[in-house]
Amino acid sequence: MSKELINIGFSNFIMVDRIVTIINPGSSPVKRLKEEAKRGGKLIDATHGRKTRSLIITDSNHIILSAIQPETIAHRINGQDVESESED
Repeated sequence: MSKELINIGFSNFIMVDRIVTIINPGSSPVKRLKEEAKRGGKLIDATHGRKTRSLIITDSNHIILSAIQPETIAHRINGQDVESESED
């Protein structure tokens, strides 16, 4: 098991091997999935009060909210050098 971590915004990190998918939070089914995780105690908010731009679903069925675009997180996972989005 790799111990590689990626930054998902505001100095919050997640292990790459635990990520199942990264999705955009806009659709109704995704909003229902987010509410279900909240009720089940499996929602982690890493947005620091900012707008949620992506949902990261892990292999333990936890859902992590991030203020970083899904594309940016995917680039970070693939090791591509991307300009960091404003997190302040």
